[in-house]
This record gives sequence, structure tokens and C-alpha cells, in this order.
Amino acid sequence: MRVLLIDDHALVRKGLEALLQSRGIEIADAVGSGKEGIECAKKLNPGIILLDVNMPEMSGLDTLRALREQGIQTPVLMLTMSRDEKDLEGALRAGAQGYLLKDMDPEELVPALRDAVQGKNVVAKELIGSLTRIVQGQSADSAEPPEKPGLLADLTPRETEILEHIAEGQSNKVIARELDITDGTVKLHVKSILRKLNVHSRVEAAVMAVEHGIGSKKKSGDAS
Repeated sequence: MRVLLIDDHALVRKGLEALLQSRGIEIADAVGSGKEGIECAKKLNPGIILLDVNMPEMSGLDTLRALREQGIQTPVLMLTMSRDEKDLEGALRAGAQGYLLKDMDPEELVPALRDAVQGKNVVAKELIGSLTRIVQGQSADSAEPPEKPGLLADLTPRETEILEHIAEGQSNKVIARELDITDGTVKLHVKSILRKLNVHSRVEAAVMAVEHGIGSKKKSGDAS
């Protein structure tokens, strides 16, 4: 996997380079503007692009749109401090593979990159509520919703319990700690949940859960 970094902050670029290289990820290039990023994407053909949202002159969203308009279909993950729902919606509508926050756990970045390269949608767990609102706004004419409660009914009580935690944006480690089970057991349950719900990522599972009221009871204490 070769990653192209586009971020106007040199310190962020250097930090991301060091983080990814320490985990065996190749950096195709790291540049500070959208225009440079587009040229690099054309020349270097990276496996994935990590793109900031708020940049001077050419924003991340403008850069993403320009990439797509020029026929560059490389997966793009937005990596930003912006939690603005409009930025999230704009990025997804413009063709981003996902939307991550810069204050995420560094250990979650490489798995997110791998998921995106495999075609899965990746969205920061803190933004699942925003994603759900966006999805609900777009899905009024969808014919799928009647089928989903049946899929949810296929879950075991333990899987439903774990899905509630996923809907609250909790990681496997946190779920394991709260339910007093091992990380490995949680992973097995999550795999089974995704298979039964016929989705490819925990974000999609969380959206489906929230749409059907799972997890809404536990909204009080969100750990960051």
C-alpha cells in the first residue's frame, strides 16, 4: 500500500509519515497543497490518498472533486479536525471513501487505510450520528428498509448487545472491557454481526442499528 499525504501543515505531514512508515506503509509523497496533490496523484498512482479538509487556496473538498473530475479514482480518506456535518456530507457526496478525525487513536489509522483500499467505507465513530442523519435524509425513496428488521432479528442476544456498543462508537477493546470478555471474542461476534446484516463495515452496522433504535438508550456517557 502506497499512501499520498495531502495536508498544508508540515508538522502533521511529518508525523503521519513517521507513523505510517513505522508500521511498514510506503509513503508515495507528502505535499502541502491540493494542486500539488493532484499532480502527484497523476504521476505516482498511489494506492490511497489521505487528504485534509481545511486547506488554503484549494480546500480538501475542492481537491477531491478535481481528482474525480480528472478521472482519478484512487480511494480518498479525508483526515481532518472538522466535525462539521456539512464537510462530512460534502466529502461523501464528492466520492470520498471515508472521513477520519485527526485526534483518532493512531493504532486505528492503518486498519482504516486497509479497509478503504478494500473498498469499505470508513467513518470516524464519533460521527456515526451525523452519518445516520445523512443516510436517513437520502434514503426516503429506498426500497430496502423493510428487510432490515428481519436481518436484525437474526442476531443472538449477545450479538445484539455488542451491536448496541458498536452503535455508540465503541472500539473492540472498550466493548471487551465493558462485557468482561476477550478482544478475540468481540472480533468473532463483530464478524458474525456483519455477515448476518449483510454489510461490510462496523460503520454500516452502526447506521443500521441507530436507524432501528438499537443503542439509543445508552447515549449518556461517550468516552473519547
